[in-house]
Amino acid sequence: MDFDLFPIPSRHGAPSQNLVLPRNKAGVSLASTTALQDILTDNHKRWHVFFNSRRFQNHTAYAVLTLWSLGVEPAILKGSYEQNVKIQVPAFPSPTSITHQTWKDHLGDDKYYQAYVSFFAEELKKKSYSKLLEEYVFEMSANVARRATADQPKMLDRLFAGLLHPMIHTGFGVEFTLPGMFAEGLALIAVYQAEGGGLLLAEWFNSPAPGYFSWLTSSVGILNDETRHDVHAFTIMARILEDPDLGGYENPGPKNPLPGVVHTYGKTILNYVDQWTLDGDVDKKVHELQWTMVLLYGVCGLESDENGQFNADLYLLHLVTSSLFLSQIFAELCRSSQILLLRGYFAYCMAWYVARGRPNLDIVAFFSDPNTLHPVPPGPRPTPHTGVNPSPSSPEAVTPNPWLPIIQSSLAHPDDHLPKLQRTLSEYAAHFGLTPAGTFKVTELKGAELIDGTLFIRAAGLTFSRLGWVREGEAPGTWNEKGFFKHPYVCKGNEDDW
Repeated sequence: MDFDLFPIPSRHGAPSQNLVLPRNKAGVSLASTTALQDILTDNHKRWHVFFNSRRFQNHTAYAVLTLWSLGVEPAILKGSYEQNVKIQVPAFPSPTSITHQTWKDHLGDDKYYQAYVSFFAEELKKKSYSKLLEEYVFEMSANVARRATADQPKMLDRLFAGLLHPMIHTGFGVEFTLPGMFAEGLALIAVYQAEGGGLLLAEWFNSPAPGYFSWLTSSVGILNDETRHDVHAFTIMARILEDPDLGGYENPGPKNPLPGVVHTYGKTILNYVDQWTLDGDVDKKVHELQWTMVLLYGVCGLESDENGQFNADLYLLHLVTSSLFLSQIFAELCRSSQILLLRGYFAYCMAWYVARGRPNLDIVAFFSDPNTLHPVPPGPRPTPHTGVNPSPSSPEAVTPNPWLPIIQSSLAHPDDHLPKLQRTLSEYAAHFGLTPAGTFKVTELKGAELIDGTLFIRAAGLTFSRLGWVREGEAPGTWNEKGFFKHPYVCKGNEDDW
């Protein structure tokens, strides 16, 4: 079988001590790798990238790559694929091919997905991952047409479309150095609608790399001398949370909420995101976003649903899982493109935060609960020997490291979003777990002085309290898809959903 598009996954680029770049876990074997390659190749050939008219994403590759990297046996990979293929739509040929001269002609049209995959696969034979990202996603010509009346390519908007799935797909390709996955990712960017059009400013693409921050602030006149100090992402989130104009978004029901949010609140959201400082050490700004997305998912989830459960929001979940790929894509880009990536991603994530009802963050309640510090799975317990450390009666003797049962139980769970989330949270725990309370006290976020490295294990355990410890005998739960709205959705007639 030809594995040129899907070779044995390897880590792309040079390791960075600053960026969160995951490593495979013990358990990866020749047998599991062969099974992975078979699945990725079969998925690539047989199935379309969307499985319904609402453009819901084929998640097959994300699921098996995550499971493989965490060390599962081949049977788990095959079971995951068998579960996923039940809902997939067969692949079909595109009407015509895509060339370097025509690549902008069919943007947003998924009938041309296969043609875009072939085009970008050919481009990969001649150019690096970095070069393709710059040329087809971040350069001005890939986003702004020369004539204002022409259709705007807006490839960076498309990267963040579809609840960030194009970014996730491309990020997997970069992380595991899989040309087929990367070509699929670029094709996916191309065929998504620029649903947040207007959220990214055309002026951003005119900026030179040096002095970008000074150019931006002077051109839009947002920041004054008093606010030129470093502004943390937590502070931006706090300002968005406190703005009364951003709290009135009504429950959109089954509709894609993003276009409406951008139309109504886009300028206000941009006004805040533009106050976020991006000069100096930009690597730490990647960290700020990763902390922010987990905080939104975990702490907002304390606003329990009608059943009193942890509110594990499906949409905020994607902010967390996509944030892991910030590091992967960021490391491939020049400075000016890194700035575009971070600012654009933050803007889209804040738009989704507003779109989910802008839930409150009770940081004090989240970090003061001793029961979430050491999650323990349900079910029968082992009986420790008298010589066990620290003592036979200690709960730590039974569960010395709470991450081990969390990861193990995630691998056998039928919901393929759960392993992706727990992988991300465990990577952040390894990278940020030593962060003490008080680190973020200088930000404007209420209660930020309590935030510490326990954020990630608390969020991971709370997620299982809702999704169920299925391996240990609990029934599988479901993600929250209703949002955090004060009033239920009221249908207003014939409305398209997505």
